[in-house]
Amino acid sequence: MEKQVFKLANTTDLTPGQAKAVQVNGTTIALFNVGGIFYAIDDACPHRGASLAESICKNGKVFCSWHLFDFDLKTGECGAIPDFPVRTYELKIEGQEIFVFC
Repeated sequence: MEKQVFKLANTTDLTPGQAKAVQVNGTTIALFNVGGIFYAIDDACPHRGASLAESICKNGKVFCSWHLFDFDLKTGECGAIPDFPVRTYELKIEGQEIFVFC
């Protein structure tokens, strides 16, 4: 199935170090600005559903605020439990607009 493209946000919506949850096509995606580089992953931690956008982001990982499971923002891999990844999303930036493929 071909992926669809949706506008996720503007680059000016998040300063470096910020994150936010965005609803796109029935899915909640966590968008992160890490030093001017944007990443998008599923917002819900697969363990108990905590919002990853509302969690701690450090060194390219987000640490779930409920139980500190860590997820790599590039790959979605979980450092605590390797069989527990989150989905990552491809992004495209055009001007100040951020688009997501899903």
